[in-house]
Amino acid sequence: MAAVVAASERWSAVARRRKRAAGRRPRQGEEPQAEPEADSEAVLRRLLEAEEDLRISDFCSSALETITECLRKQLEQLQSLTEALGRLHLGSSPGGSGEPLALSTSNVKCVCYGLGTFASCPAARIQLAFLLLFLEKCQIPRSHCWVYDPLFSQTEVSVLTSLGVTVLSENEEGKHSVQSQPTVFYMPHCGTALYNNLLWSNWSADALSRVVIIGNSFQGLEERLLARILQENYSYIAKVSDRIAGLGF
Repeated sequence: MAAVVAASERWSAVARRRKRAAGRRPRQGEEPQAEPEADSEAVLRRLLEAEEDLRISDFCSSALETITECLRKQLEQLQSLTEALGRLHLGSSPGGSGEPLALSTSNVKCVCYGLGTFASCPAARIQLAFLLLFLEKCQIPRSHCWVYDPLFSQTEVSVLTSLGVTVLSENEEGKHSVQSQPTVFYMPHCGTALYNNLLWSNWSADALSRVVIIGNSFQGLEERLLARILQENYSYIAKVSDRIAGLGF
């Protein structure tokens, strides 16, 4: 089934924050204040610095190895996973063709939701830097990567375009069908509804066997929600939470 590579809770949400009063020091454990948005050149420079800092970190090395191994196994075992999933009696799906898969990451695509406003938020910048390092490590062409966040500014769209990734023009709300391509979904701390919509859009043995999600732990989501709420509002997460292959980093 879909593989989920769960990020540590240390990766925080990256929504815009209100400016603190002048002279106020951040409390212990509080995240850094958002920076004023700079021009494209300055944003690219800060992103490069974040990427270089992240590249030499133990966390990045360990996380990339975990994700790479997960993707490698996903590609190698796709056929056997598809056969096993056929016994789960999943319903019909809007995607999935059953076509054979070439074992090469050049055929893999990446979809990123909820990246955050990286021009002004350091945490979002690190998340973007990690995405770029992941694409590099797995040899996935940037032209095979699509990104979306409703908070992106024109400067951020310009920067992303210059990096070679494609900015989606419409909010898919997580309803992205993989069709016949293996797809990595990079969803750092997205809302539960987006994960549920993603599963719904790929609800077939063939489609789910081509999905890898880098995001929140489904087991963690299940533990934080009442069983009734999970079943009523996020039924697809409830159906797969005890059947997916999950790895933490």
